[in-house]
Amino acid sequence: MARNPLHDVCIAGVYNTQQARVLEGVNEVELLVDAMRGTLADAGVAPHEVDGVNVRSAVWRINAREVSHWLGCSPKWNGGEFGIAGVLEAAGAIATSQASVVLMADAQCGQYTERALTAPWTRPTNEFVECWGLYTAAEFALIAQRHMAVYGTRPEALAEVSAAIRSNGAINPDAVYYGRPCTPEDVLASRMVADPFHLLDCCMTSEGGAGLLLTTVERALDLDCEPIYILGGGLDRFGMSYVMAPVYDKYGLAGRRAAQDAFEQGGIGPQDVDVCEFYDPFSFELIRQFEAFGFCDEGEGGDFVMDGRVRIDGDFPLCTNGGLMAYSHAGTAQLLQKTISAVLQLRGKYIPELTVPNAKIAMATNGGAGALFTDLMIVGKEQP
Repeated sequence: MARNPLHDVCIAGVYNTQQARVLEGVNEVELLVDAMRGTLADAGVAPHEVDGVNVRSAVWRINAREVSHWLGCSPKWNGGEFGIAGVLEAAGAIATSQASVVLMADAQCGQYTERALTAPWTRPTNEFVECWGLYTAAEFALIAQRHMAVYGTRPEALAEVSAAIRSNGAINPDAVYYGRPCTPEDVLASRMVADPFHLLDCCMTSEGGAGLLLTTVERALDLDCEPIYILGGGLDRFGMSYVMAPVYDKYGLAGRRAAQDAFEQGGIGPQDVDVCEFYDPFSFELIRQFEAFGFCDEGEGGDFVMDGRVRIDGDFPLCTNGGLMAYSHAGTAQLLQKTISAVLQLRGKYIPELTVPNAKIAMATNGGAGALFTDLMIVGKEQP
């Protein structure tokens, strides 16, 4: 395996604020400050040591220069991407000596106020999309319907994915849907939203914030933290999300190129992944990702997820914190939370019932075929 500069970068700090369907009496500035303080404390880094910043918010539109003023630091690098794309962007900046300590944070609170309508981020503004009612659930449903027609994928497979993820959230004390167990039968009995997606096949809307800090492996040795190492990553993009109808034959394997790049960078393969913190906007998207990333052959994903394989004690446990379906779906902060969950799992920070035994490698993803992009990264307990 050729040496990759990303292998000299690690994640030193992670933190999630409180998550809730609605955070009453809280605003985004409070969430961001909490996210940044918690992340810095987790890494053992003082604010003035930060020399790279990528911080955003949905409603207040906070920018990196404002945050630098709050922190009292003088960054020499500011990021623009968010979620996994932002983590890889920051890692690249560190690997090329543009920065040495990068703080990322994201928060959303108060964006979804018209609750009789779908969430703001699911309302396409393109006139030739909006007039036909092609909202997010319908777009992802198009991909699922094609797969079911071609390969015979059963609704029971989708229900198993949803139930596995929601069951994790039901026993996670920090999850929005803590204490709300779910079975495949519950999923199939819930009302139809966009065929084949029942209500419990779909993710939630919520509010919250998150933060993550990256630095060099050398710098991390001097910190009071447990570093998690970046093994590889990649992006796979096909155009603007929610502007054109997704066609399975064109977008059904979104993320395959990124996965191949990431596995090659890490010198590993799908069989080496212990934890799958995959993006879970809708149940079928998880089945699709397993196929696109090479965990199974195309058309085999429906059978692949059955028989407990994606449960906590299975071969490839999914969304161990409860994912977007049960943990949280807070604006774009939830994109960052996929990597955070991978880090917490590898650190062994979840309750015993949600801890994957001896987990050493985790894969995190963002996006999906319905959104015309898939970003991903692979992290590990040991430096390559």
